[in-house]
Amino acid sequence: MSEPRGSDGGTQRLPVIEKSRADADGVDQPVPPAKDDGGDRGRRFWSARRVPAAVVAVLTLGVVGLFLYDIAAVRADQPGMRWRRELADQLARRQLDDVWVLVGAGVAAALGLWLLVLAATPGVRAVLPMRRTHPDVRAGLHRDAAATVLRDRAVEVAGVQSVRVRMRRRKADVRAVSHFRELDDVHTDLDTVLADAMEELGLARPPALSVRVRRPGRKG
Repeated sequence: MSEPRGSDGGTQRLPVIEKSRADADGVDQPVPPAKDDGGDRGRRFWSARRVPAAVVAVLTLGVVGLFLYDIAAVRADQPGMRWRRELADQLARRQLDDVWVLVGAGVAAALGLWLLVLAATPGVRAVLPMRRTHPDVRAGLHRDAAATVLRDRAVEVAGVQSVRVRMRRRKADVRAVSHFRELDDVHTDLDTVLADAMEELGLARPPALSVRVRRPGRKG
């Protein structure tokens, strides 16, 4: 391969294109499609939950710091903090069936249950997991983006005046208004078009479609 000379008398290297094995043999070999990894099918993305973690960390740090300060003060022959003495005195005098004891226990139990739910559930509900075509790559589609795609495809159907789509994890509610054509014909076309659009989204678990078509309401 010759190298063309530039205007300054130098040479410029041309890009090298390596021939594939199929080109070298003169045979066009189709590339097999990537297989879907079924082991992780439909699992939601986990939320980092930075805000709850930061709140718990700050509260824990504050409580631990107060108790450490009180312990250090007592060890140094200084009187303990007044609130700690009052709290210990109240806990010693109040019975287990006292209203404030029950309220405090209920609040503590509710907070503990909330933390357990946060730790055991993924949390990211707004992102729908997509089919995995590569074992090392995971992709997700936001619900609003999926709803926009379905709405854009639905308004292309003849007779559809407006469309409202509400996308959930397991169900997609489509409400269409048709100003001409038979409602049954519009409903059939919407079922076909939206089913194709849902398949093209590539979701791991496509939500079930619920389509309703009605006439526009009378003005005034």
